[in-house]
Amino acid sequence: MLLVTVLLVAANLRPTVQGVGPLLDQIGRETGLTPTLLGLLGALPLLMYALVSPLAHSLSHRFGMNRTMLVALIGLLVATIVRSIDAGLAPLWIGTILTGIAIAIGNVLMTAIIKHWFPDRLHALMPIYTSILSGTGAIASGLVVPISHLAWGDGTAGWRLALLATGVLIVPGIVVWLIAIARTGPDRVEGEAPEPRARGIWRDSTAWLVAGYMGFQGAGFYMMVTWLSPLSISYGTGEVQAGVEVMVVQLFGILGGLAMPFLLRGRGRRWTPVALPLPALLGLAGLLLWPQVTWLWAAIFGTASGGMFAVSMWLTADRARGRNSATALSGMAQSVGYAVAGLGPIAFGALHSLTGAWVLSLGLVAFCMLALFVVGFLLRNHRYVLDRKDAADEPSAPSATQAP
Repeated sequence: MLLVTVLLVAANLRPTVQGVGPLLDQIGRETGLTPTLLGLLGALPLLMYALVSPLAHSLSHRFGMNRTMLVALIGLLVATIVRSIDAGLAPLWIGTILTGIAIAIGNVLMTAIIKHWFPDRLHALMPIYTSILSGTGAIASGLVVPISHLAWGDGTAGWRLALLATGVLIVPGIVVWLIAIARTGPDRVEGEAPEPRARGIWRDSTAWLVAGYMGFQGAGFYMMVTWLSPLSISYGTGEVQAGVEVMVVQLFGILGGLAMPFLLRGRGRRWTPVALPLPALLGLAGLLLWPQVTWLWAAIFGTASGGMFAVSMWLTADRARGRNSATALSGMAQSVGYAVAGLGPIAFGALHSLTGAWVLSLGLVAFCMLALFVVGFLLRNHRYVLDRKDAADEPSAPSATQAP
């Protein structure tokens, strides 16, 4: 039952955000939003991740992990409904902000919940968990446009109903969560030791490199899933096919992520983070030079992007000696990473609005890939963050072969 709960809750942490990109063209036509504002609409949840993620642990400590997660799920349901109300632009913006806040809390707590409920099966379940995240986001990207075209009343369902449909699993998620916490009883984290402290993380050069890797890969990914559909439509692709191409990016990202435990071994620990941006650059070049096979370039970019996401998560564990420093590094890297990632879709849309073309916008994604190459190269010589033998720290972080 607990495993079903984890997977069903995880299935709600991506669709409401990643279903927006394929609908941007419809939203823009109906609302008159400029490409820059549409980019902001796609990026707002990520900016909320950056702002709210550091607060999630404090909320959990004060109100309990179970109750905090329940409130986050209820908040996500309310946000999804509000975002779909046909009453001008205010519900769209307010619902998008609330969606980002709810998912930010869920993102942070789910890792702790998996550790809490399945301490002996963590590294078996994390790849499944991340695959559910990627898979449900991909499905949402592929289905929202066909849903928007369904007959509804005197016309079609439209983008608002399609966005509402991305929350179809939220109510089942709330129900199974209530059943699960009724069976597990009060949070057992109350008896744990006080929150570990690891000072100096914001002044550590290796921590900033890890945060940079997470931020640049996130920016590249979210620019593509937000803007690939409008880009493809501008080349003459139909809306449904363009949505499927966004789904291809995310589905192949699952394959890339699942391959990482096999590549991050031996010398691959040093060179895989360096090499992964190269096929992504190939995919971007293909989009510019041969857009007729966008699905192929989407598959190549998606595979590399999924690998880079897995590497960024692995780095937060691999470059920390123990739980204290790993907790500090993860919090810092996610906050910085989501801030950088959130700016990506805004800048992408602004460049397109400024030039009316896609060359500079895709050039920005290429810049992120080149930055990842440089950061990966700088990270190739293994160094721990806060590299001092702190007696209070716990045993070393999981090895590369355990990474999701």
